[in-house]
Amino acid sequence: MINQENIAAIIQGLGITALNEMQEEANEAILRNNETVLLAPTGSGKTLAFLLPVAAVLKPDADLVQCLVIVPTRELALQIEQVWRKMATGFKVTCCYGGHDMQTEIRSLVEAPAIVIGTPGRILDHLHRNSFSGKQVETLVLDEFDKSLEMGFQEEMTEIIRNLRNLKKKVLVSATNTKMPSFTGVRAPITVDFITEKNQKSSLTLVRVISEKKDKMDALIRLISFLGAESTMIFCNQRDSVERISTILKEEGIDCAFFHGKLEQEDRERTLIRFRNGSVLYLAATDLAARGLDIPDMKHVIHYELPMKGDEFTHRNGRTARMLAEGTAYILTEKEEKLPDYIRPEPKILNLPAKLSKPAPSEWVTVYISGGKKNKLNKMDIVGFLLQKGNLEKQDLGLIEVKDTISFAAVKRNAVKSMLALVAAEKMKGKKYKIEIAR
Repeated sequence: MINQENIAAIIQGLGITALNEMQEEANEAILRNNETVLLAPTGSGKTLAFLLPVAAVLKPDADLVQCLVIVPTRELALQIEQVWRKMATGFKVTCCYGGHDMQTEIRSLVEAPAIVIGTPGRILDHLHRNSFSGKQVETLVLDEFDKSLEMGFQEEMTEIIRNLRNLKKKVLVSATNTKMPSFTGVRAPITVDFITEKNQKSSLTLVRVISEKKDKMDALIRLISFLGAESTMIFCNQRDSVERISTILKEEGIDCAFFHGKLEQEDRERTLIRFRNGSVLYLAATDLAARGLDIPDMKHVIHYELPMKGDEFTHRNGRTARMLAEGTAYILTEKEEKLPDYIRPEPKILNLPAKLSKPAPSEWVTVYISGGKKNKLNKMDIVGFLLQKGNLEKQDLGLIEVKDTISFAAVKRNAVKSMLALVAAEKMKGKKYKIEIAR
């Protein structure tokens, strides 16, 4: 069992000094009650808020799955898995989602993990295959359950819950105050609410930018030039719009990645890695990126197209002004366009200067390394190798991410060419790896 001493060690291992108010309240509520609803804004630390009490109720001597965490997207599943692994509880975890190799998941489930994290369709598939048993599942977490409903997973979640006969604890998590679906069987939950107006302390500023033309690309380029070389998300409603924006900005000399649900999983992960480490500063995305992704805080969100619902507008804005930080959301509209009712009061209008210089490219470049955790590589191995063999200074190295079979490192643009030449013939931990600029 996880005790207070263990919790202190977990918190220290995660690199934080203490739990925030929401995490403390959620931890206490989930441990004391069988039904808990946790409402907190994007970026507030909800994942740790429910994983800590989950860790506390797991039994070391159980030999079947004890907890299911169901999420709407593979990115959110992977993010939660990453937090769990960093917690170093000693309890095995398996992550299951569409697009992942089924046989790899089945092999991981043979020796039952304590916790399974996954998307509704894939978890139900495993239950149908008897890949794991739901007999000892006593804790169920539905994270971003409202998004799962929006994406049409109600039938799958209903069937999953029917298969869990011995549930003792249910936790529903959301960034919006959504009506409780009846299939969850939640009757009288304790609610930990950090999204109502009395709790919301966000320092978000809303600004409107008027486009003189129907095609808003010129206004977007001017706005990006005004904002400068800072991490920015550009939200659209359609995949075509996202790809068009990325293409046109690149033609204008502004490196902009794009992100939507039809991308291959590997491409989605690599895009997020480049955005996280700052080697790409602008990301055009659909609402898939509005929540549940492990991406950094940023100062700017641009609504190139406004969503149909106010909830999605809120989620998009949640990518900035997170955890009491300051941020700005820019609403890009045509001259005669009326704002939807969910935007009140009317935001002030930003008049952009007539002459603007396009932003400088990022000072970082992402480097690909053809080895990862399964090759016994860790961050310190890569840091030591690139500093010693690549003749880099510490300030030339940025964020390093080590995956199962590959790794990525952010390297200063002005140092990457010489570094690649120096390490071309070198071995890391006795083995030669392919090291090149990531595609």
